[in-house]
Amino acid sequence: MPRVDPLHDPDDESLLDPRQARDLAGLVETARLASAVVRYGLRTKVGVATVVLNQDNPLPAANHACALWGTGAQVASTMLELEQVFAEAGRSEAVIFASPTTVGDIEGIADDTLWRAVEEQVVLLHRVRDDTDGQARPVEDADLPGVVELYGDETGLADEGERLLTRNLGHRIDEGRSVLLAIDDPGADRVAGFVQAFVEKGVGLIEQVIVRPGRRRRGIGEELVAAAVDELRSRGAMLVAAHAEEGGTTQRFFEAAGFEVAYGVTAYARRIDELL
Repeated sequence: MPRVDPLHDPDDESLLDPRQARDLAGLVETARLASAVVRYGLRTKVGVATVVLNQDNPLPAANHACALWGTGAQVASTMLELEQVFAEAGRSEAVIFASPTTVGDIEGIADDTLWRAVEEQVVLLHRVRDDTDGQARPVEDADLPGVVELYGDETGLADEGERLLTRNLGHRIDEGRSVLLAIDDPGADRVAGFVQAFVEKGVGLIEQVIVRPGRRRRGIGEELVAAAVDELRSRGAMLVAAHAEEGGTTQRFFEAAGFEVAYGVTAYARRIDELL
């Protein structure tokens, strides 16, 4: 008989088994919610979902719902209620991240309630301990304009979004659970790249890694991630996770940096203007 790995799903050996995946997803989502709350965020329950909203942070990960667990009717009514919650919060889009903490028939419920799947993601766990003594250094206040510029170029933030993000990142510089590291661009008064990370209750998150386009493929991103992993572990992280688009370049980047896929996440969205 072929050997069966008890830690993995027999239908997809690259993923953890459903029970372990759900336990792990609960830990990762707790850390992600805590990160989203930093300074001005609100975490609450809406129906059978956990929701976080943060007017100080324009990024989707800081304004989302997760962990929809209940009967089909409870989940459907919650999704309808979430539309109103995000509308009242002034968001242009309501977002749900459906992981192993979400009911299995979420796809059909989403179709019935007019939500659409917008992205398939994977969560990866860091498996390699590789201490680094590289060039990464803490981000300082003077770095924020350049860091936010890179964010804007990468994510398409408008001016108001960049203003809010500048304030949010400024709060994180002195926040004990947040990690912000940069590598300087040789010969230029700017950063070549940066990494944003967070730790909560033993779980570390690599939240964002951006390298200036002209400085990519030189090992800067890998060095930033290695430095962030070291810093997260020094702050008590027992495991370090990252999110990436399934099958995309970011997933391949993290795998090259010592991460392995653990479970999948589907992002569902509902445009608020469609409701009006």
